[in-house]
Amino acid sequence: MAERIKNYEEYYTLYLADHQKLGTRISHFLGTLLFLFVILYVITSGKERFLYYLPIYGYGFGLLSHVLFEKNNPKTFRHPVWNLVSDFRLFYELLTGKQKFKA
Repeated sequence: MAERIKNYEEYYTLYLADHQKLGTRISHFLGTLLFLFVILYVITSGKERFLYYLPIYGYGFGLLSHVLFEKNNPKTFRHPVWNLVSDFRLFYELLTGKQKFKA
């Protein structure tokens, strides 16, 4: 049965529950960091061909971490916008110390 998620905060609570392992958090952090570096590189260099790397970094690292570390099914494709926002929110919270790499 599909989950009924009422709002973003409820979704983020479930998102964090699916991202508890150290390897998952590191993989998501690195994937988001590389995603941002590619964006910055494309803007500064004008080499748009590097945009092809964005899905690999943005989704590849995260999806692989769910297979290797969490052993769960991410909600990426059921809630794509909330998932994208949550990836950046987790990145920011890990960067600022609000979330820990080891939950």
